[in-house]
Amino acid sequence: MNAADTAWVLVCAALVLFMVPGLAMFYGGMVPARNVLTMMLQNTIPLGIITLTWVLAGYTLAFSNNGNSLVGEFDAAALIDVDTPQFHTVAAGVTIPALAFVAYQMMFAIITPALLTGATAGRLKFAGWTVFLAAWSLIVYPQVARWLWHPKGWLVQLGAQDWAGGMVVHASAGAAAIAVLLVVGRRRGWPTPKTSPNNLPLMLAGAGILWFGWFGFNAGDGLQANAVAAQAMINTHVAGGAAMLTWLLVERLRSGHSTLVGAASGAIAGLATITPCAGFVGTGAALLIGLIAGCACCFAVGIKHMLHYDDALDVIAVHFVGGILGSLLLGFFADSSVNALSEDGVFTGGGGLLLWHQIVALLCVVLFSFVLSWVIAMIIDRTMGLREPGPEQEDLDRDQQGAAGYALSGTTARATSSARSSEDGLFTSRSTDGRLDPPEYLISAVVNTHRIDGLRDALLMAGARSLELADASVYTGTVHTEVFRGEARKLDFEDRLRVQAGVDSDHEEAVVAVLKRFGAEPGSIYRLAVTQY
Repeated sequence: MNAADTAWVLVCAALVLFMVPGLAMFYGGMVPARNVLTMMLQNTIPLGIITLTWVLAGYTLAFSNNGNSLVGEFDAAALIDVDTPQFHTVAAGVTIPALAFVAYQMMFAIITPALLTGATAGRLKFAGWTVFLAAWSLIVYPQVARWLWHPKGWLVQLGAQDWAGGMVVHASAGAAAIAVLLVVGRRRGWPTPKTSPNNLPLMLAGAGILWFGWFGFNAGDGLQANAVAAQAMINTHVAGGAAMLTWLLVERLRSGHSTLVGAASGAIAGLATITPCAGFVGTGAALLIGLIAGCACCFAVGIKHMLHYDDALDVIAVHFVGGILGSLLLGFFADSSVNALSEDGVFTGGGGLLLWHQIVALLCVVLFSFVLSWVIAMIIDRTMGLREPGPEQEDLDRDQQGAAGYALSGTTARATSSARSSEDGLFTSRSTDGRLDPPEYLISAVVNTHRIDGLRDALLMAGARSLELADASVYTGTVHTEVFRGEARKLDFEDRLRVQAGVDSDHEEAVVAVLKRFGAEPGSIYRLAVTQY
C-alpha cells in the first residue's frame, strides 16, 4: 500500500463530506426565513440515509468485481467481503486500501441527490424525500457510477470519459431534478416572488465551503497524490475563478449590477463544469472552460421563465447545464499529454470520436436518470406524498419541525445595557410589575434606528413601565428594486423597528420625546388607552 496515496484519498474523502454542510448553508441562505431549517435538513439527511444504503448495497452495485457492464452483483454487500476493487478508471497503478476507495466514493453518492433539493425548495415533504433518497441511491446512482467509473462499465468500454462526475453527479442529479419538478409542480404563487433570501452571508459561507471541498472532489479522483492531482486542483480553482468573473460581467451588462449571489453562482457553475475535465485538460483549457461556463450558465438561468418550470435555486442552470457543458467541452479539450489515460479531443488532434462518445453517454445518463427518477417520485407522491400542500409551503419549518431558524428577532437577540443595569439596581427603585401599577397608555411608534441599546435605555429612563421592541416591515409607498440572480424584484416595504411602550400620564411626554429623538416620524406615533381585563 502507498501511504501517501492512502492519506491523500482519505483527506479528499473528508473534503467531499465537508461539502454536504456547505451545500446546506449555500441553499439554506437563499430560501425564505421560514423554510431555512427544512432546506438544511433535506441536505443533511443524506449523510444518514445514503451512508446506510451505500454500505449495504450501493457500493457493490457500483463497484463489485463481479457483475456485468450494467450492474454489479452482491458479493460485497454490507462490506462483509470487500476484495481489492478494479479501481476507478481514471487511475492506473493505484495501491490504496479498498475501504479508502469505499469511503471516498460514498461521499459522492451522498452529495449527488442532495443537489436537486435547490430546484424543489419549498415543496417537498420530509418523509417522501427520505424515501426518494433511499430509492434513488440504490436504483439510479450506483448504475450510472458503474457505467462511467468501473473498468467494466459499458460507457467506459464505449470510450466516454468523466473525471469526477460531470455526468455521474451533475447531469444525473440535474435530470432527476427535472423529473421531480414535473411531479411536485411549482411553488404556491410562482412566478411572483413573495419573499427574499433570508441570509446571503450564510450563502457565501456555504459557497466557500463548497469551493474548498471541491479540491477533494476533483483533485482526489485519480486516487493518487501525483502530478495529475496537482493539475486537477489548479484546473478546479482556475475554472471557478474565471466563471465567477464572467457571470458577474454578464450580470452587469444585463441588469446594471454585479451581485454577491452572482459571484457565488458563477463560481459554482465553473466548478461544476470543470468537474468532468479536471484531470484530462491543461490549465489554459481550464481557463477557457471556466469563461464559457460563467457565461452559458448565467444565460441558462432565464430558461426557466421561458419554459415555465419552477427551479427555485437554479440547480438546472448551474449544475445540470454545467455538467453537460463540461462533458461536451471535454470532447474538445481533452489532452493525452496531461493524462496518458485520456483520449485526445477535437482541439488536440483526436478528431471528433471522443466528442461523439460524450454525446452518447450524456444522452444515456440523462434519460436513465430522468425516467427512473420520475417513476420513483410519482410512486411516492401517489402513495405517501412528496409535495407539501400550498398553505404549508409558507412556513415549512414550523410545519415539519415545529421550530424556527431564527427564534429571536434581531432586536431581542442582542444583549443590552438595560438588561445588565437592572441587575445593578439602576431601575430597582421603580416597580415594573403591571399588577401593582399598570400603565395608563400604550405609546406605539415606528423608528428607523440601529441604536437599540440606547433607545431601550432612554425609554426606560424616561418612565416607560413596559416595553416591546420588534422588527417590522413598513409600507412606504416608495418602490425600490432588489436583484436576485438577475431578476429584478420591486419592493415597497422597508425594514423598521416597532416600539410599544406602556406609560402613565406623568411620563407620556418624556417617552414621546425620546421616540422623536430616535427618528420616529410624528405620523407614526399613536397613543392608546390601556384597558385592563
